[in-house]
Amino acid sequence: MGDFGMSGDDLEQMYQEVILEAARDPHGREHFAADVSKEQGSAPVDTTVRASHEYCTPGESHQFNPTCGDEATVHAEVSDSEPHTIERLVWDGHGCSISQASLSVMVDLCAGKTVDEAMELFRDFHELMESRGAGLQDEAKEEKLEDAVVFQGVSKYPMRIKCALLGWEGMRDSVAKALAAK
Repeated sequence: MGDFGMSGDDLEQMYQEVILEAARDPHGREHFAADVSKEQGSAPVDTTVRASHEYCTPGESHQFNPTCGDEATVHAEVSDSEPHTIERLVWDGHGCSISQASLSVMVDLCAGKTVDEAMELFRDFHELMESRGAGLQDEAKEEKLEDAVVFQGVSKYPMRIKCALLGWEGMRDSVAKALAAK
């Protein structure tokens, strides 16, 4: 496990393709957050995003990576009924292709899932990032992560791990805020 039956070169090519495609055409990206880096001296802009579903509670989280300047605001709408489901998951932000691609892949994986399923994916992705390039030793977890497994290559580089985790941390925090507001 961990190499998906592919050579290192094949994995690297798949990694590059998925990251470049997801960064080029990011899923779940909407422009709603103020660009804090450009506000210097000006009054902050009201960036509240309202819930688009009347049966959902919204939560929002702003994440910033001071190491490289990546930032993202993640907005989640969680259903009021049990089991709580992430009905809407969107983000706004800027940064390197790794952070942008990871946000895009995270939206594809977590939108529409129950909170428990999304948190399980969060834990699996964290485990992948902690693998230092070795990947997961559980084929079922790898399958659930779908395209996110290509970030195994990122886990070799400690300075890039924060880039890949930025959006995932925002998703977890925004969902927690939505649940706390219920």
